[in-house]
Amino acid sequence: MNFCGTRVLVVGDVMLDNYIVCRVNRISPEAPVPVAHVRERWSVPGGAANVARNLARLAAESLLVGLVGRDAAGRELRGLLEKEKIRDGLVCSDVRATTRKTRVMAQGQQLLRFDEEEIAPLTPEEYGLLCEKIRDRLPGCKAVLLSDYGKGALSAMPDGKSLCAFVISRARGQHIPVLVDPKGLDWGRYAGAQCVTPNSAEFAAVCGLSFEDDRARREQQAMALCGRFAFERLLVTRGPKGMALFESGGAPYYIRDAAREVADVSGAGDTAIAALGACVAAGLDWRESARVANAAAGIAVGKTGTAPVSLAELNQALDEGARNPKLHTADVLRDRVEEWRRKGESVVFTNGCFDLLHPGHISLIQQCAALGDRLVVALNSDVSVRRLKGAFRPVQDEQSRALLIAALRGVDAVILFDEDTPLALIEALRPDVLVKGADYAERTVVGADVVKANGGRVHLAKLTEGCSTTNLVRRMGGG
Repeated sequence: MNFCGTRVLVVGDVMLDNYIVCRVNRISPEAPVPVAHVRERWSVPGGAANVARNLARLAAESLLVGLVGRDAAGRELRGLLEKEKIRDGLVCSDVRATTRKTRVMAQGQQLLRFDEEEIAPLTPEEYGLLCEKIRDRLPGCKAVLLSDYGKGALSAMPDGKSLCAFVISRARGQHIPVLVDPKGLDWGRYAGAQCVTPNSAEFAAVCGLSFEDDRARREQQAMALCGRFAFERLLVTRGPKGMALFESGGAPYYIRDAAREVADVSGAGDTAIAALGACVAAGLDWRESARVANAAAGIAVGKTGTAPVSLAELNQALDEGARNPKLHTADVLRDRVEEWRRKGESVVFTNGCFDLLHPGHISLIQQCAALGDRLVVALNSDVSVRRLKGAFRPVQDEQSRALLIAALRGVDAVILFDEDTPLALIEALRPDVLVKGADYAERTVVGADVVKANGGRVHLAKLTEGCSTTNLVRRMGGG
């Protein structure tokens, strides 16, 4: 999958998402409330700005139009967008502040959220400035995404005007598809859009559906919505059930969800419409685009907080059906480890050739898994094994070895490395626990100094007597 050079415009409610990560281990003596010790803070683009950020991480050319206030939050958001190489078309409002959401997290869960916002329709001046920004940025775009968070940028104005109607009319005149992530019950302002992407609750609310309504009833209502508002299609995101694509004149297309670990659903809808829009802009058909969007959303819910999905992560997820889902590249694994850390989980690291699995290997993995929350196993690649063990090794190729290790209980991630030692990986991942066999002395363990310098520790695992891959190979008549 490659979206390089694909230009996509995002219009909607932008915001700044702040995160405060805490450790909670006691109740205040002053009141029955938890005492939160702040450990980390960070800020990321939110709302429509998160959609634009997801596009940028997918290597698409991302343009953004929205409203911010003349305040510190607006300036911070602009700085974050600049770092992401997003073309900023933000308008500074004189009458409203930048929308800001602050989430307080502990042990990977939200304790509290503060919302600082002013919800109001656009003023005539704001409307005019935003229309001007859109006119300037629309030429050359292959898709437009409307991200409605109900803060006012895409709401109907008192005089009946709507930025949605302006964008849809202008884009259709230039044969540019418009995709909408909706909010609320008034979908009339999205009339004429090529695709609307509600979640199942939003879809049910607009259609008046109940929990008891069957699939046939839902399909009927989807087609009715398309006809009522001149939508060409609806893509309903259904959480753990996947997605459903309804197209005018076509049969519904259901996409099953892959099994996934859910950490936080924040921003998953942003990721889905960004991936969908990037695919449509790149010329993929709608069914294939929906399949890619489903895969991207599955990655997003495994991340803590509002976090984008990279092109490398997406391509890996799309390949999982034919490949090992636990086998990661260095960049993807580094992001995965960072996500685990943000949830307060400890990371254990071990490495080896693991050429012919034997009871000693199983014992090592079991000991490693008991030392922390997550286990990363680094495997010497075929090239590396040949340098270390000789021309007749490995007996099994790297993909086979990786698949076997990934199948062991307790293993969360596998990575291959070509070097003689995993030092570069240890420096990049900074594990909390580094494990080698008891035939090593701690001072000889590669990366021990790095781990200890970062506050981690080295553990020497007990060996299983009589277990050796080299001896097995000799008994088989190998080198």
